[in-house]
This record gives sequence, C-alpha cells and structure tokens, in this order.
Amino acid sequence: QVHLVESGGGLVQPGGSLRLSCAASGSIFSIYGMGWYRQAPGKPRELVAIIIGGSTNYADSVKGRFTISGENAKNAVYLQMNSLKPEDTGVYYCNTKSGGPVPFDSWGQGTQVTVSS
Repeated sequence: QVHLVESGGGLVQPGGSLRLSCAASGSIFSIYGMGWYRQAPGKPRELVAIIIGGSTNYADSVKGRFTISGENAKNAVYLQMNSLKPEDTGVYYCNTKSGGPVPFDSWGQGTQVTVSS
C-alpha cells in the first residue's frame, strides 16, 4: 500500500504560478511511475503530467507551462505550474503506479487549485 500526501494548492490569479508537492510512503519500492491528474467540476479526471522510468509526459494543454520533477531521496514528485489559466482550475491528485504481481494505482486526497481574478 502506498500513502500519498499532497500540498501546495490554492487561489492564484491568471498568469500566476503554483507548485504542488506530493510525498509517498509505505510500499514505495514497488513504484515505477509518479504523476498528477486533475478533475474540473463536471468533467472526468485527466492526466496532467507523469514520470515513468525517467521519461516525462504532459497533457497538450499544459505543455510549455507545467514542469513535473521527482526527488527519489524524498520519494516525492512536484508539479511547477506557470502561466496559469482559469481552465487549469480543478482538484489536482497525486498518482503513483506500482508494479509487481498485481499492479495498482494509488491516489492522494487531492488539492484544490483555483485560477481566478
């Protein structure tokens, strides 16, 4: 089992920046991927950015504005969000992907990001 704790959400004006953090604990040895998803009101949860095996992947809507990074020593993943837009508003969830005989995903509790003037 993997436990995830997120921080860093909040209210920011359009064009502003936020940095999300996520720390993993528990069965971290099985983790092979860490990333961020988001869910806007009335919309399905979508991938924002993910790191798997050292490679990163971003949603087209955030390319050039968001940067995902990991820190192995702290079992942490970060999401630097710049040039934020109102359409970036939503609940952001940390996600890990674990391998082994029965692969599974783990989710954080979510952190609210609101981009509004």
